[in-house]
Amino acid sequence: MCLKRSISFTYIVFALLSVTFSFGQDLSISGTVRDAEGLPIAFANIILKQAQDSAVVKGVSTNEKGIFLLDKINTDAYLLSVSFIGFTEVHKSISLERSIDMGTVTLNESSQQLDEVNILVKRPTLKKEADRLVFTIENTALIEGTMFEVLKNTPGILVLDNNIQVKNSKPTVYINDKKVQLNTEELIQLLEGSSANNIKSVEVITNPSAKYDASSGAVINIVMSKNLITGYRGNVFANFEQGVFPRYNPGTSHFFKNEKIDFFANYSYSQNKINRDQDEVVNYYDGANAIDEIFKSNVNRNTWSKTHNFNFNFDYTLNENNTLSLTSNMLVLPYFKYQINNSTQVLDANEALDYFFNANNLSDDDKYNLGFDLDYVHKFKNPGETLAINAHYTIFDYNRKQNVKSDYFDADGRFLETTAFLTDNHQNTNIYTAKADYTLPLGEGGNLELGAKGSAIKSSSNITQFDQVNGSQIIDSNNTDAFDYDEVIVAGYFNFSKDWDKLNLVTGLRAEQTNVESNSVLEGNSKTKDYLEWFPTASLSYTVSDQVSVYTNYKKSIQRPNYQNLNPFQFYLNDFNIVTGNPNLKPVIVDHAVIGTSLVQGTYTLEAYYKTYSNNIFELPYQDNVNNILTYTPVNLDKTVEFGFDFITYFYMLENWSVYFVTSFFNTHDEAEFEGIKIDRDQWSNYSVLSNDFTFLKDKSLNVNFNLTYMSKSMSGFREVQDILASELTMSKSVLKNKGSVSVVISDLFNTQNYDISSRYLNQNSRIYYDQDTRFIKLGFRYKFGNTNLETNQSSKSQQETERLEKSEN
Repeated sequence: MCLKRSISFTYIVFALLSVTFSFGQDLSISGTVRDAEGLPIAFANIILKQAQDSAVVKGVSTNEKGIFLLDKINTDAYLLSVSFIGFTEVHKSISLERSIDMGTVTLNESSQQLDEVNILVKRPTLKKEADRLVFTIENTALIEGTMFEVLKNTPGILVLDNNIQVKNSKPTVYINDKKVQLNTEELIQLLEGSSANNIKSVEVITNPSAKYDASSGAVINIVMSKNLITGYRGNVFANFEQGVFPRYNPGTSHFFKNEKIDFFANYSYSQNKINRDQDEVVNYYDGANAIDEIFKSNVNRNTWSKTHNFNFNFDYTLNENNTLSLTSNMLVLPYFKYQINNSTQVLDANEALDYFFNANNLSDDDKYNLGFDLDYVHKFKNPGETLAINAHYTIFDYNRKQNVKSDYFDADGRFLETTAFLTDNHQNTNIYTAKADYTLPLGEGGNLELGAKGSAIKSSSNITQFDQVNGSQIIDSNNTDAFDYDEVIVAGYFNFSKDWDKLNLVTGLRAEQTNVESNSVLEGNSKTKDYLEWFPTASLSYTVSDQVSVYTNYKKSIQRPNYQNLNPFQFYLNDFNIVTGNPNLKPVIVDHAVIGTSLVQGTYTLEAYYKTYSNNIFELPYQDNVNNILTYTPVNLDKTVEFGFDFITYFYMLENWSVYFVTSFFNTHDEAEFEGIKIDRDQWSNYSVLSNDFTFLKDKSLNVNFNLTYMSKSMSGFREVQDILASELTMSKSVLKNKGSVSVVISDLFNTQNYDISSRYLNQNSRIYYDQDTRFIKLGFRYKFGNTNLETNQSSKSQQETERLEKSEN
């Protein structure tokens, strides 16, 4: 039945692709741009706008001889703008009834060239809507950094220890409404290697509509400026970062556009060595629930990696109504090594030393993650009516070779024995998706969206463990396994939106049918899961006055377990510490409701929210008190309830100083049953962010951001996390006539980003203190060349399925 659904969906997609192309009229505007001395001006910007509402129709840039041509234009009234840096902009009104030649358009040099440049620099703006925050940074100093730096400075987004969070949850990241097809680590590598020079705005969508996948509980959508100007430009960049060890990240980006082709390509290379220290204490109990043995460990972990990241976007305009696009994100990690040195003392109940051991864990990994998207967009004659079709393919291949050796000594330091083993692990995943989205305007202020999506995921993994005994390698049949996972999801949705004078409504419904089949050789049987879920969403806002608006929204979403968490394989960090998956994990169902008000045109926002998670997933340490083994495994809790109150404000303290502040007081309540015993626990917490942005110098070319993020004691799946204060200072300066920029980032200024996490419930008693490699200084340089006024079509796509390729690490 799953195969039939997939075949039927494919037929539908190909049928939709047969839509007849529409052709517009073929009037043109041409001319030549020269300076006051009659010399041609190359790469001048020519922008054609509607006279009625100044909406941009199209744009080009002049060639080396100063000549421009705007063709395939409809009869109408227009405004033509001609501009170039250092010259006064010229505007001409045109009533186009036939093709015209403008002759020579003369640009005069500006008497105050510096002021002309300053006009291009704006202040960031923040707009609060019912379902999202819109942070506009186009032509601000923030675009001189990387995409990752922009996200870290965006209100509503928390980046802590390279984890991106929105409202205490992991968001889905989109670029131009296309989901990024990389896991968290790979996504950050992409964002760090991509220039922010072409970002228009960042949308933090806390209540995504039914158009988004049901797994998109919260969405970050990076909106790129539309590419209007023809020509070529590029940039090169390099970053040097000094933490415990040095790290390097060079790269280059290139953009090209002509009448038919719009092309973007970006390549970056990262070479990293990252340190992590941790102290662990595990108290094992006897049958009377009294402490029997204590394991105290000092662990040092170093990771080495060399990563190549390449992504491109190729748009081809068939005609004014039809466009084809090919997009790809490719990550190749040919070298990843981590080494864990573990020194553990085993003490009795009186903390007298029984014995100790030193364990060395060396792992060599390699992987590649290659994703490709083919898109077709058709614009109907009715303005705003569109059909978008997408086909996607991802191949993920991962290999790991692990070598673990442990030496044991008695309390007097005499050698006792050595244990050693090797593991060889391989995972291959293929993902296929196809979807179609249709948009139909419904009169004034109304809009209807309909769509369907089908996806097929096939993942196969295997692991072989060899125990080293007397110099020989013997296969351990208890940890040699193969695991196959197949998943088919068929989805459909409708979404309706309507704007009245003061009222705005967005409502929709999405249905997703999921069919899963998994098989483990060791378990010896296949498991199947079939379920249909409905995901309603609604958002209602009302403008009381120019200063006050109120809103409420609701969304139901799903969080499917990632493929690595479903894998039952066991990875031994040493003889007493294991990381394993759980093939019995259930998906998490989330219900999220919000009511709020925005005051003084969005300057202040007050919100109250209530969120429930059914089958919430956490990776928890489980201590086996009989065998003294600690196993990290993902589990489903019965229920998690979170409710809280938020206050958000964004304003300018001075002309060059903006302040963003948010504080959230929330309660988290977890419920679960372990070994027949019910347990529930709750914790009040506070999350606060204070971000300050400054611009200095007359030309506003020096940008400074100082950010403080505080998280009080909190709870994560019955584990108690102590408070954390994160801090970061970022400075960037435009140089070389705005073609270059230099930046400095100083992280964890107060050395307060390390944290302590403990498990103390029932017969569980363990604690870990993490000393992360978060204190660093990062130096960066970027240089732009070519037509530096050119804007880009950069986009990136993803599917909800690829995010689940992530693996957990300890």
